[in-house]
Amino acid sequence: MPTGTYNLIDQPCVPVRWRPGTAAPASGPLPDRVGLRELLLRSHDIEALAVADAPAHAALLRILYALTARVAGLTEQGPEGDWDVRRLDVLDAGRLPPDMVEAYFRDFEDRFFLFGPDGRPWMQDPRLAEQCDRANTAGVNKLIVTRPSGNNHSWFRHDTDTAPVLPTASEAFLSLLVWHYYGPAGRCSSREVNGVKSASATAGPLRTALSYHPEGSCLFETLLAGLVPPEDSVVGQEDLCPWEQDHLPDPGRPPRVSRGPRSRHTCRSQHALLLVPDEDSTHVRDAFITWAYRGERMPREDDYLIWQTSQQGNRYPRPADAGRALWRDLDALLLQHPPAGSAHPQQPRVFRTAVEVSEELRVRALGFDQEGQAKDTQFIVASTPAVLGHAEDNDPRTVPAVGRLRQFGEMFGRRLDRAVKRAWASYVRDAKADGAAWAAEAGARYWPRAEAEFWARFRLLDRTGELADGGFDPAATRRAFLRLAEEAYDAVTEPVTRTVRGAKAVSQARLDLYGTRPKTPTVTSPSTRAKTKEPTG
Repeated sequence: MPTGTYNLIDQPCVPVRWRPGTAAPASGPLPDRVGLRELLLRSHDIEALAVADAPAHAALLRILYALTARVAGLTEQGPEGDWDVRRLDVLDAGRLPPDMVEAYFRDFEDRFFLFGPDGRPWMQDPRLAEQCDRANTAGVNKLIVTRPSGNNHSWFRHDTDTAPVLPTASEAFLSLLVWHYYGPAGRCSSREVNGVKSASATAGPLRTALSYHPEGSCLFETLLAGLVPPEDSVVGQEDLCPWEQDHLPDPGRPPRVSRGPRSRHTCRSQHALLLVPDEDSTHVRDAFITWAYRGERMPREDDYLIWQTSQQGNRYPRPADAGRALWRDLDALLLQHPPAGSAHPQQPRVFRTAVEVSEELRVRALGFDQEGQAKDTQFIVASTPAVLGHAEDNDPRTVPAVGRLRQFGEMFGRRLDRAVKRAWASYVRDAKADGAAWAAEAGARYWPRAEAEFWARFRLLDRTGELADGGFDPAATRRAFLRLAEEAYDAVTEPVTRTVRGAKAVSQARLDLYGTRPKTPTVTSPSTRAKTKEPTG
């Protein structure tokens, strides 16, 4: 019979990358994976998580933030309102308090078993074994999001539902997190609660979103910088994670309201799962995946997303786009009120205080380019140099220049896209032609070079605060990005300039690069219905 011996506290379930120079134990080399106890106890020796899949990385960070806040005693502001001071005290100690780490895992040891045949497995609902159809489970290929399942195409590997390769317990642990945070909306396994059967799930809280995280020189710094100050009303004993709560949630009622940062980032799942282990509890042989709650979706709350406002006044997170480079979001991360048109982006709340931990923090973006339902496109992982020292509160004269620098790069990228589409439509004499092929090639030529230009000019900005706008030179910046757009435009359109018709179409559309248009265009503007994603820079 399967046993509940796989406990995430001590089993090597989290891949890590150690800091250079970290001494190896006498028993052998440093392990590639560690349990949660060792991860927290040695977070100062660990450089970073080594989770390959971006959505699993983003989800695991939220779990670790919640654990860090608890063991560091940072779950509430406290009677003196000195949360920020207490965080700096932990930082000065150079490590998380070992006695608090040990005490926490001693208190909740029975809640961290990945498999619990007779208990309550971590972040799972054991009731699914009775509430779902045992003959119609999801299967392990559905659980592991990088595998093809059902009638989907096989891209990177061949798997069949009739003879699946069983994932290890550590693989299943990370995939469990992906489903809780990025699970799709739509049809799922049927679940019967109180005599009512339903088979429809709502999308996970991070579905389609891009997540931004401060990153320090070691995991200890990263976790402290990633903590969000709790509101004054938060009571630590009420702001609990799912595994800390005494009872499982009632699926027949609306979900519980979050009580603070810890529950806000760990209790938002719209899916319920149950892993079925093999005989020795080292692999997963099956899985139940279904809905967690009936009724309306929980309000989307998250402190690691850029929130924008639609024309209808609805808030939504900036979506993950595999064709958009991270530098194009930098001013929205550094400025509390960035200049970005009608979307009114809001800085992720975590960045308002992260710089208190270190001025050398980088930004790591993690996401999943996907649709709200079944379609998944690509994982997204990107990082910046150390930039958070230039946040608005810390460097008010330089940060506006970052926004203007980004705007120049964006403006000439848009003009280039419009110009090549207009040139193509004029050349083929078809008003409905959208020039997608030319636009894709032009973007592939422009955006990587624009990113290099952005970082080169970012490094030249004054850090002393003595120069207005950080010494930003608008005229030189405009010329630099315009030159990149011109070179990309010439390279893409050159093959058709050998004919009179092509040369005329190219020369007239070229005016779009400069923000002007011919008075009498040869053909109507190309359709804007088809949008081309810009390649990642």
